[in-house]
Order: sequence, then C-alpha cells, then structure tokens
Amino acid sequence: MSLPTARQAELVPQRKPKNQFWLSSIGFVAPGVLLVAVVLYLPFLWTTYISFTEYNGLGDPEFIGIENFRDMFADPAFLNSVLNTLYWVLGTIALPVGLGLLIAVLSHGLPNATLFRLPFLIPYALSGVAVGVIWSFVLQTNGALSQALVFLHLPGSELRWLLDAPLNTFVMIGASTWQGAGVNALLFGIGLQSIPKEPLEAARVDGASGFTLFRTMTWPMLAPLTTVVVGLSIVGSLKTFDIIWGMTKGGPGRVSETLALTMYKETFINNAYGLGAAVALFLTVVTVLASILYLRRQLADSRSI
Repeated sequence: MSLPTARQAELVPQRKPKNQFWLSSIGFVAPGVLLVAVVLYLPFLWTTYISFTEYNGLGDPEFIGIENFRDMFADPAFLNSVLNTLYWVLGTIALPVGLGLLIAVLSHGLPNATLFRLPFLIPYALSGVAVGVIWSFVLQTNGALSQALVFLHLPGSELRWLLDAPLNTFVMIGASTWQGAGVNALLFGIGLQSIPKEPLEAARVDGASGFTLFRTMTWPMLAPLTTVVVGLSIVGSLKTFDIIWGMTKGGPGRVSETLALTMYKETFINNAYGLGAAVALFLTVVTVLASILYLRRQLADSRSI
C-alpha cells in the first residue's frame, strides 16, 4: 500500500477545528434572540390567534375560525380601505420619490446645494399629526386654499377637499409629499455625490448630455439607492396612519380610511379585537409580500446588469 502524495493529501477534506468558544457565543447571542422573540414574534403569534376569535378585550377569546376574515372581505368599507391603501402606495412612489429625485438632480452641483434642499427638508422634522393639522386648516371648506383661489379668480374654490372621496385621499397624499420629498431629496443627493466622475466625463466626451446623460449613466448608477428609497416608501405608505388621522380620521364616514386606520378603529374604538387582528394580519401579509416581490425583482435586475 503506497502512501498518499502531497497533492492527494491537499484534496482530503480537513476537519474543522472545534470552536471552543461556542458556548460563550450562545451566551452573547441569546439575550438578543430572546428580546426579538418577546417583543416581535410572540405578539405576532398572539395577534394571529386573536384573529380567529371573537374578543372584546374582556373575558376569554372565543374561537370562531375564519368568521372574522369572512366579515372583513364582505364589508364594503374594508374593500374601500384596500383601494385607498393602493392609492397611497402608488401616490407615495410617484410624488415624494419623484419630487425628491427632481430636487436632488436640479440642485446637484450647485454652490451651497444644501441651502436649496433645506426648505424641503424642514417639514420632515414635523410629526405626521402636526402635518395633518396644518394641512387641514389649509384644505378645510372655506379654508386658506379656497379663499386664495377666490382671491386669484381661479377655479376650484367650490371643491370640498377633505369631504369628497377620493379627492380627500389625493390631497392627503399631497400633504404627505410636502413632508417626505425633502428627505428623499437628501438621500438622492448623497447618491449623486457618490457617483464617480470618470464615467460621466467619458459619456460627455462621447456626446451625451442633459436627459440622455441622466437616463443612460446617472440613473443606472443610482439604482441601488433608488431600490432602498422606493422600498421604504412602499412599506411606509402601507402603514400610513398619522396624517390621515390628523386630517380626516378616515372620514367622512369611512371613505378615506386605509388599512391601518381600519385596524385601529375596529380594535380600539369598536372593541372588535378579533376583527382588528384579522385586518392587522392581512396588512402584515400584504406588506411582507410587497416587500419580498419588490426586492426580488430589483435584486434580479441588478444581477442581470
């Protein structure tokens, strides 16, 4: 029997040395895992259980199967909440993200560009409820906007901005744009500053300029940051609550509710904890699915480049 050569000895898989610190490693990780389980996964499991029960906050929950989900999908107000939430997702992607990108591109390269972005960034420091209160004074019937339109002899003063649907949802998306465009402009501005100058100079030498230069060079190099900004906007729009609560509280009636407001009202105003938990579970599933589908598509596109 011949002895193995040096090459054969290299091909033999080597046994990894045993980590003598594995027990202490578990000791360091365990508190974090326990904290996440207690504050995140246990409430989720409890909410999932409550969604299959009839529970008013007192006594013991009574298991009723999928009855809450049947009632939820049979309620026209819930279906209107789904439609309003879809308006918010599309509007939040188109307006705050688009306007933020436009502000960042137009101010990029200017002297003291931060001063141009600062007025757009200040509203982000306000809470959503404060933004809602400010815009409710502007948009209420015979409010500041209607009076300004009358003074300037422009049409639109007769519109009931916060009373008629879906106009009230659209103007609230406008208020959200006023608050969120500045931070998106800041993020896109940081992305523009991180782009290397050499490819842009080479493209200019080849004759690219203006929108052609942005479409063929700048926009593709901004793609990773755009993925993050749009992803955060999708998740934020699905959870929108504070601005709507500050402006209409989901009314008149329930015409401007989103899924987050429907969940809150069913749970804490109607004391229908089971139905509120069912809406919360539906909203969670929609948010997770939207995030996974969007990120999978964006990551697949980035790998194909």
